[in-house]
Amino acid sequence: MTTMPAIFIGHGSPMNAIETNQWTSAWSEYALSIPRPRAIVAISAHWFIGETAVTSMTHPRVIHDFWGFPEELSNFQYNAPGSPELGRQLAELAQPTVTRLDDETWGIDHGTWSVLAHMYPEADVPVVQLAIDATKPIDYHVELGSRLVPLMNDEVLVVASGNVVHNLRALAWGSDQGYNWAQRFDRDAHEIMISRPDQLGLLDESDDYHLAVPTPDHFLPLAYLAGMAAASGARVSTIAEGCAMGSLSMTAYAATL
Repeated sequence: MTTMPAIFIGHGSPMNAIETNQWTSAWSEYALSIPRPRAIVAISAHWFIGETAVTSMTHPRVIHDFWGFPEELSNFQYNAPGSPELGRQLAELAQPTVTRLDDETWGIDHGTWSVLAHMYPEADVPVVQLAIDATKPIDYHVELGSRLVPLMNDEVLVVASGNVVHNLRALAWGSDQGYNWAQRFDRDAHEIMISRPDQLGLLDESDDYHLAVPTPDHFLPLAYLAGMAAASGARVSTIAEGCAMGSLSMTAYAATL
């Protein structure tokens, strides 16, 4: 049986969808190094709502959930098929968490397609998105992630997409490095993810947490990978490492059985 890893990608700016750089090249190379999945479950920072939900439409729309970027990006399409069957499977795995099947309101947002455009540029792998419940604490998301482990043995690639450090108010445009506090927090997260992912929630005690995670939306996708790694005993490694623009971490992880 072919097993799949689960991954967390620091997706950064939407512009990564149409650019080639050290981060997007790492995503592309990683996709070439693993078996081709039969489907993808994406957990994006940009579907951050008051419930747990999963897309269940056959043809998810491409969501351009940003503004102020070039027209080329606003016109970018990633017309991957959906999978109502996988949506239902995901809702069953999430039990006893009640998971709404969404067949009309969402689709594929830029947290997902800006990454998959480099990993699977033909947009021919079915994609479903799992929403992040904004009302729940980090331990809820780690626990829910632990229930997704069976997907790794079912040829499904779980792609969690956010940023370990994400503070847009502190951006240093043009910088290819991170502030000292961003680098410290990124290192602290790395130590936990590599050695004890079940304790990811301890990061909220860090002195740098309020700067690195001013809002939880981009951080919480990492909790799903932490939950999967802790529950399965998977080995966690990095796909890419480092910070950019002062206050963004672009570090990406893989959990491999």
